[in-house]
Amino acid sequence: MKVLAKTYLIPVFLCLLNMGCEKVKDNEFSIPTAVPLTSNPDQLFKEPYRPQFHFTPQKKWMNDPNGMVFYKGVYHLFYQYYPEDIVWGPMHWGHATSNDLIHWQHKKIALFPDELGLIFSGSAVIDYNNTSGLGTKEDPPMVAIFTYHNMAFEKAGKINTQSQGLAYSLDEGETWKKYERNPIISNTNKKDFRDPKVFWNPETNIWNMVLVAGDHAEFYTSKNLINWTKESEFGKQFGAHGGVWECPDIFKLKVNGNGEEKWILIISINPGAPNGGSGTQYFVGNFDGKTFTSTQKEPKWIDFGTDNYAGVTYNDAPNNQRIFIGWMSNWLYARNTPTKNWRSAMTLPRTLELTKINGEYLLKNKPVAAFKKLQKPVFTSNKVQLKANQKTIFKYDAFNQSEIRFNTANKDLQLVFSNDVKDSLVLHYNSQSKTFSIDRRKSGKVAFEKNFGKDIHKSNVLALVTDKIDFQIILDWSSIELFLNDGLYSFTEQIFPQKPYTQLSILSTEDQELNDFTISSISSIWPKKIAKNE
Repeated sequence: MKVLAKTYLIPVFLCLLNMGCEKVKDNEFSIPTAVPLTSNPDQLFKEPYRPQFHFTPQKKWMNDPNGMVFYKGVYHLFYQYYPEDIVWGPMHWGHATSNDLIHWQHKKIALFPDELGLIFSGSAVIDYNNTSGLGTKEDPPMVAIFTYHNMAFEKAGKINTQSQGLAYSLDEGETWKKYERNPIISNTNKKDFRDPKVFWNPETNIWNMVLVAGDHAEFYTSKNLINWTKESEFGKQFGAHGGVWECPDIFKLKVNGNGEEKWILIISINPGAPNGGSGTQYFVGNFDGKTFTSTQKEPKWIDFGTDNYAGVTYNDAPNNQRIFIGWMSNWLYARNTPTKNWRSAMTLPRTLELTKINGEYLLKNKPVAAFKKLQKPVFTSNKVQLKANQKTIFKYDAFNQSEIRFNTANKDLQLVFSNDVKDSLVLHYNSQSKTFSIDRRKSGKVAFEKNFGKDIHKSNVLALVTDKIDFQIILDWSSIELFLNDGLYSFTEQIFPQKPYTQLSILSTEDQELNDFTISSISSIWPKKIAKNE
């Protein structure tokens, strides 16, 4: 296994001393590594394309993250789950926990469908003051509020198929009891009435809820999590409306970490995203506990790739962090991706921050700090010299379990990941047009659905106004996540190479330097052996 790098400024003896490098040519270095990427169709969490450091269910279908709440040092992740097949079916809430947002423990199914319907998306809170009366102040209940979807109503052609239900747990999410007088919010005349996000508002000392109703968001208040009052609506004339609004979230952030604060409303939409299918937009504005207002008419997007959808944030995260997780797929092709035994993954957990550039508020997202503990540098260089129109090549057998980081001048740059069966994934930054593109048309298996490899995915990156650009590129067995300038822009895409990528070619139209260049291996979060019946 080798890494070859064209680099003029690393003394050969340092490379040999620190990383066992072998000088192959005047402009290439070979760095041996220890662990190749090997899949095993018969071993759980080693199946082909199984992510090694992204959350996936042990088996079967998963989609939206739900009920994300932090309690007693534990991050709870619930999610849309169908335990009988690897395609979407009657929805349950799956459950997993983590102490660090990186390593996950799979738990038993939390919520099952009942006579009122399937269990669609929603949120969870800790009722510390026992306002609901479902626990005690000494033993506060964990309360889940979710959407019921009534299949009998749907089959009968009724419009009011969805209502909001409640369940609670008195043992930190291990077991759940449905509220005996569900639904807590009924529905008589609304279609696509769903996905409640609930949180305690310390400014008004009341519970807030935002949910969606087709083409807009609705805001509710409650004193006890059970009885809710509708306060306002937002969105019919705002943002993107190419499809149904879904999975709302609302929270407050400081601007650039200073005294100014703004409220952020997240809305997922399907279809209607910039590069097709599913995507997540956001609005920056103000919220008084009852009404959200914004002067922003046009949509802004959390992620410009095609595979970051239905993302929401944690309630009660420590240190006032706003931590986001999205579903790493797209409804254009989610049911058809070439995996077996399981289907779908979550994005890496990301920290959200709000910045202001040239008078515009922009939401940044980047991997949580704990992700660093999985990384081990296998190649580092203070400067990698690029000569105009001359490729710089790195060869490394484990690119599909790696991170590549560097910063460079705000100039044209192309990066191509490839292998010996002619798969290629092309990333391109055009400094003149201020666009960034991802071309996965020849990235590996793409024919499983016509939209997956149909187009080059292009995005405007007009806020890249700095003289230098920081690149962070993270590849897993079936995904790439790319972050520019500390998460000012992010791009998340699924990929299914026929074999792991083993070569990275970097090309510039001008002489330039890649500074602080590092390739790091990333450890798997899964045990080496997991019994299938676990």
